[in-house]
This record gives sequence, C-alpha cells and structure tokens, in this order.
Amino acid sequence: MPRMRTIDQVADWLRKTDPDTALTKTALRRLVTTGQLPSVRIGQKYLLDLDTLTEYLKGTLPEAEPEAEYGKIRRVAG
Repeated sequence: MPRMRTIDQVADWLRKTDPDTALTKTALRRLVTTGQLPSVRIGQKYLLDLDTLTEYLKGTLPEAEPEAEYGKIRRVAG
C-alpha cells in the first residue's frame, strides 16, 4: 500500500527525518510539476508516495518517458 502524502506533509516528514535537509517545499513542488518526481493529482493537491521519493533521492528511480510536446514549435532535423 503506497504511503501517499501532500507536498506539505512530505516536507514536514523530511525535516523530522533530517533536520538539516536542503530540500524545501518549493523544490518538491518544482520536481512534481516538471514531472521529474511521479505524483498523483487530486483536485488542486499533489500526492507523493514516500517510498518513491526515497528511491528518487537515492537515484534508483527509473527515468520517466519524456512527454510529447504538442503545439510547440520545434526544429526539423534534416
């Protein structure tokens, strides 16, 4: 069963686990909104799995597939 938490709860958990952490709420939010850190969006809140976060911080989380960028101008190779 995943241990899902909001960004605020994850930031509090990190501070309790490691009081000297440099990872802030803003940094977590940026990782989530850019898609670097997997999350689930429920309404206006993002939920993170604590185990997935731990894997990401260890560097053992597999890289996500890049999303296609539709509607943007891109250079044509050739």
